Amino acid sequence: MRTHRHHHPLRPANLVGGAVALVAALLSTGCDSAPTAAAGEAKGAGAAFSAVRFAVDARGGIQISGASRTAVAPAGTHALSAGRAHPFARPAGKLLVVLRHWPQARTERASRARARAPELLPPEEVQAETGFLVDTAQWVRADLDGHPLQWLRRDTIRIDTTNATAEDPGSSIESPLARLTLSAPHGGRSGQPTPPPSGPACAGLDQRSNRSVVLPAVEAGAPVTDVLASLRTQCLKVQYASQSGGARPGTVRQILVPLTGQPLAVAVVPPPDGIDVPGRTPGSTVRVDRRRPATIVVTR
Repeated sequence: MRTHRHHHPLRPANLVGGAVALVAALLSTGCDSAPTAAAGEAKGAGAAFSAVRFAVDARGGIQISGASRTAVAPAGTHALSAGRAHPFARPAGKLLVVLRHWPQARTERASRARARAPELLPPEEVQAETGFLVDTAQWVRADLDGHPLQWLRRDTIRIDTTNATAEDPGSSIESPLARLTLSAPHGGRSGQPTPPPSGPACAGLDQRSNRSVVLPAVEAGAPVTDVLASLRTQCLKVQYASQSGGARPGTVRQILVPLTGQPLAVAVVPPPDGIDVPGRTPGSTVRVDRRRPATIVVTR
């Protein structure tokens, strides 16, 4: 995808205003959008949750579709730099979906630059996080690009699309960079297993302080559930991303663990192209930046 338009960098204040307007438009118009008052209507009607899909396109737009789109309400849009995660509030009984994306005016140039050298991007490369609250009391399964991730209930799931590029197969204006689908039930099961417990060590952990963790030994092609459980034992917050190639579709391609120091420094496991970086190999102890979640990159 090529574009001949030239955009000036947006200030954070303008970015937030434009992104909020985008979300408001998506949630108030069109057959594939969710009206802002819809969550209460669905609850009042007693409708069981079926499925809803969030699709992020290459221009930073977010489309919402599915039979249960009326169970979705906006939670706001925030401008952020250097990969920081916004602390969205999640009311009890709600499921929070957070989508990280480039704003509409940025897209292709910033996306390609990040794919080439994510650790070299300057802090002023402002991104956006858009949140949605999903009204469902039952278990739902989260799928990314058609591949299962985990079961959720009264939880938070984050998807980062800022590393997806127009060169990825199926990634264009017409074909979204990422599709997150929440659906239930599956296989006639009345309930789903609870998420792995975080444990007492994680419960008393200061979420604002950087600390040391041991990089896990993970190979490309590992199941998402196994990697998620491994990262949770290290008390790491997790988000998901997807890219083409490197492993069997639906399995883990890489893990990006945020490090202290440079704003976008990460440890990559397994290392790209088999090149080991001293001090950042599986089994190494590293200092992690608690303001950024670890990323599980799933093969599209």
